[in-house]
Amino acid sequence: MRIIDTHFHWYPRSHFERLRRRATYPRVERDGDDYVYLYNQGRSNLRLPPVWFDLDAALAFMDETGHDTAVVCTTGVLSGLVDQLPPEEAVDVAIEYNEQMAAMQQRHPGRFYGTAMIPLQATAEAVRLTEQAVNQLRLHAVNLPAVAGEDLIDAGRLDPFYAQVEHLRVPLIVHPTDILYGEVLHGYEGAVHLTIGRLLDSSLTILRLVFSGVLERHPDLNVIHTHAGGLLPYQAGRIDKNSRAVTGLSDRPSAYLKRMFVDTVAPQALTIRTAVEFYGAEKVVYGTDYPCWDPRAALRVMEEAQLGPEQEAMVFARNAEALLGLGVPAAR
Repeated sequence: MRIIDTHFHWYPRSHFERLRRRATYPRVERDGDDYVYLYNQGRSNLRLPPVWFDLDAALAFMDETGHDTAVVCTTGVLSGLVDQLPPEEAVDVAIEYNEQMAAMQQRHPGRFYGTAMIPLQATAEAVRLTEQAVNQLRLHAVNLPAVAGEDLIDAGRLDPFYAQVEHLRVPLIVHPTDILYGEVLHGYEGAVHLTIGRLLDSSLTILRLVFSGVLERHPDLNVIHTHAGGLLPYQAGRIDKNSRAVTGLSDRPSAYLKRMFVDTVAPQALTIRTAVEFYGAEKVVYGTDYPCWDPRAALRVMEEAQLGPEQEAMVFARNAEALLGLGVPAAR
């Protein structure tokens, strides 16, 4: 069976080696074979072992599932970290990162698809880099963090960026960034942050896109909300009830939520079924969050969800092929 894994992580080592040369935050240190990304005065960090940098091994592991799997590589938490760099440096880092994504697309045609890192501190540069990433490098989506330099993602100055993404007809991928909410999420070996904190991060990003009118002004803008829609589908009624004072929207907030796509990165069959029921099977795309989650476990949860054959066909490949413009798979 052909499968499109829309939530897959691989990072070029050159990105981390470059940030190792920085003397101030954010920067990277080596700890044995691991890279440690330090992005908040040394108190918060992201540790990445070698599995995050070995694309050949990752694709071979996908083959072990017994399916013909293509992967869509997202920036994950890094999409927000680049916004902590000085603007000119952030542009250079993002260009280098995007070029690495494009190179891997060429090396693994029909098997690996890249998505763009876009620093958002300077709107004009964000617009330019988005056009470059899509039209020149042929990347298939744009990653959207929760923050944009010193602003949040609903800052009015970013409207030209959203208009550009809408015009280019590529989706925005909303993934947690690990930057916001600080001390309240620390402790318990990261369990509070990893379970609730990350879902809160992306869910608030989505609500800001809705309440600010970004989705009202850009009706053809496609958004992929990772982790099965985070916290939002379970509280859609409450969101509608408590948002009556929000002006400028022509519909209820839940209607804008249902325009979005979500992935299946949720280790519980009930969550998958809820996503299909709330958004519709045509709005759900498959994802594994590799290497954070075992692709074999992700497939077992999909089997436990007991979707119908037509729903499975849409979720596993058909929706992603259309949304991301993946076309006909290349012969192996």
